[in-house]
Amino acid sequence: MSRVVVIGTFDTKGTELAFLRDRLIESDLRPLLIDIGIQAAPEFEVDVSDKEIAAHAGADIEQLRRTGDRGIAIDTMMRGAAAAVATLHASDPIAGVLAIGGSAGTTIATAAMRALPVGVPKLMVSTLASGDVQPYVGTKDIAMMYSVTDFTGLNRLSRRILSNAAHAMAGMAKSTASEEHEDLPIVAATMFGVTTPCVDRVCELLEPHGYEPIVFHATGSGGRSMEELVADGYIEAVLDITTTELADELVGGVLSAGPDRMEIAGRRGLPQVISLGALDMVNFGPRETVPDRFCGRLFYEHNPTVTLMRTTEDECRELGRIVAQKASKANGPVAILIPLRGVSAIDKEGQVFYDARADTALFEAVRENAQNNVRVVDVDAHINDVAFADAIVSQFVAMGNQK
Repeated sequence: MSRVVVIGTFDTKGTELAFLRDRLIESDLRPLLIDIGIQAAPEFEVDVSDKEIAAHAGADIEQLRRTGDRGIAIDTMMRGAAAAVATLHASDPIAGVLAIGGSAGTTIATAAMRALPVGVPKLMVSTLASGDVQPYVGTKDIAMMYSVTDFTGLNRLSRRILSNAAHAMAGMAKSTASEEHEDLPIVAATMFGVTTPCVDRVCELLEPHGYEPIVFHATGSGGRSMEELVADGYIEAVLDITTTELADELVGGVLSAGPDRMEIAGRRGLPQVISLGALDMVNFGPRETVPDRFCGRLFYEHNPTVTLMRTTEDECRELGRIVAQKASKANGPVAILIPLRGVSAIDKEGQVFYDARADTALFEAVRENAQNNVRVVDVDAHINDVAFADAIVSQFVAMGNQK
């Protein structure tokens, strides 16, 4: 029987966790119960106790209880749960992780989930799942289910929701992915809505060459997810077509992937073809959420929840320098392709973000700051033109042929 880890605070939510356990057993799964509670010993028998979880973090559970510091206790149990689950999976791969919790339980359980590889089913039933779940999900494939009610005993509604969660986990734990492309090298590509035609064409062209393209939405978390997979060795080459997350990091938008974006693939020596997709924009939420310091700038309301701000000539010049300097640090083959007729769907002649001076500043900064190890190629096309996608794939295939 496949093992499914069940995580929760058995001292306060033992009844609900036992209900989940029984539903999993009915689905022919073997639940392995992990207690992350810190208040008292649970009434239910568990497989990994709170004492063992604390010990994984180098702490003593009784001392944690005596201190009464909730913040320290949560941090300790986060580290302990992550270490325990990672150790369990390394010794004998688990089929999935299912957890329930309020704020503390969600924080601890999702830390354990994030310690597991992408692809291992992860389901968190949480009282917080209807809000901003980014701090809990991070860059991993964690499914968040809103509990609707608090965990204060079983009732007709909570029983239904918990049954749904158990059966969802059973379905995921028992499923098998197609192995049709398992032996193909993975090539990562970055995309935004305003660069979609380019990336779609690139993916179409890659497959006949024997590559499996995987596309990441350049929304901050998308860039971080891609780079985590690069660091973990899943990805063998990167087509960083849409580098817009650098603009958010520089200017202060909401979709930054952090200051280290666009560096990991270079450190690992992976082949990279880089472009300047959507560097004409910085991303914000609804128009009223844009900081006052940007009053007077050029905006475009992409939809009611996304407001785009045009990057200035000076910002573009700095972005070009950043792209070139990051690319120049690469240990492997790297090329930067410049789409001379615009870097996004709304950056071309006649469109709202078309700004020839800003684009020229961006392009010139790339050329001026790229070192000799970087091949810089001007392409007389818009980023979404077929010719530009063809040039990306040609450049990438040429890199492979030089090995």
